[in-house]
Amino acid sequence: MCNKIKFPIIPKNIGLYPIIDSLSWLVRILSVGIKTVQIRIKEKDKINLDREIESAIILGKKYKANLFINDYWELAVKHKAYGVHLGQKDMNNADIKYIYKSGLRLGLSTRNDQEVERALKWNPSYISFGHVFHTNTKIMKSSPQGINKLKELCNKINNCPKVAIGGIGLCQIDEVLKCKINGISMISAITKSKDWKKTIYKIQKKIKIKLYEKY
Repeated sequence: MCNKIKFPIIPKNIGLYPIIDSLSWLVRILSVGIKTVQIRIKEKDKINLDREIESAIILGKKYKANLFINDYWELAVKHKAYGVHLGQKDMNNADIKYIYKSGLRLGLSTRNDQEVERALKWNPSYISFGHVFHTNTKIMKSSPQGINKLKELCNKINNCPKVAIGGIGLCQIDEVLKCKINGISMISAITKSKDWKKTIYKIQKKIKIKLYEKY
């Protein structure tokens, strides 16, 4: 059945795709014109979680941004989000067919060839691949995949947008952009920056020169 499903497409030139964990950071990111964002909220009680997800979706629509809700697919459907992003474990508990019927876009996390193959069977709106480099943002059980594996993946897959994630900072962005990648997820490089606006400006400048010209 899953191969009969094809989730709505998203723009191929995803570009900078920040992942943030709060409404305050969402407002900052949207205020500087970022159009694709993921919000990953953790450790909230059900009532506050529902309110924050709803508020995030309202903000996304206000700024005409493509906001993906991490993990909480039921709330994403309830509040009519643009899209939802699921990890491999999340996929086991999610009703992906229901998400599809609700009209949401779907992003799926992958870490290796087997997970990529599994994700592509659902014809998602995009897949993310990583972690490419070492990251301290979250505890990872797997080793970094490295730039060569990212290149291999990008050369192999042509029918689904690809997003690189994991340990990508200003020093790594150039080599990531040399891959046939559609977007780059960044977290701590932005949120831990002393001047996050300046950092975003530098990243956007690199991406517009090396990524957008492909499309």
